[in-house]
Amino acid sequence: MPKAKGKSRRHKYSYNLNRKRLYRSARRRAAPRIACSHIRHAWDPHKSVAQNLAEMGLAEDPNKAIPIPKKLLGMEVESDGQQPGKKLVRKPYVVNEMELEASLPEKKSNTLSRDLIDYVRYMIQNHGENYKEMARDEKNYYQDTPKQIKRKINVYKNFYPEEYKNFIASLKPEKMEVQ
Repeated sequence: MPKAKGKSRRHKYSYNLNRKRLYRSARRRAAPRIACSHIRHAWDPHKSVAQNLAEMGLAEDPNKAIPIPKKLLGMEVESDGQQPGKKLVRKPYVVNEMELEASLPEKKSNTLSRDLIDYVRYMIQNHGENYKEMARDEKNYYQDTPKQIKRKINVYKNFYPEEYKNFIASLKPEKMEVQ
């Protein structure tokens, strides 16, 4: 079949199209991207970023929020005894929720893939501590060297120490039955 007539032809650049206007209008419509859910729920789209953050008790500019004392900079400054005015925080629950979330212990996200766990268990079950024999095994699809296999087994030991101990303990009775 022959090709469609206009498909192989180069497209001409349209000089009359105003791309700046298209870009600006798309940018204007986009809402601000807020990562924290607490801030997202308390956000008022009709107010500026500075006003929203001030209402929540958060700093827009960390350098202005906690200024460096001039004494540390090497200059002595006389103070009039006046403290800078505290800003009114209308939404303190945002900061409280963020502090509560930050105080929670972090979940362990270190996990190994199920395939790697099965691979390590198979190698230990069939070859014990003989890494050279493991490297020559037919299940060694990625052609890992003995050192690479040893490293994978050590990673498994570090990630799941209890599971590894139970696995080794279950292997010992099997070895005794074979002999």
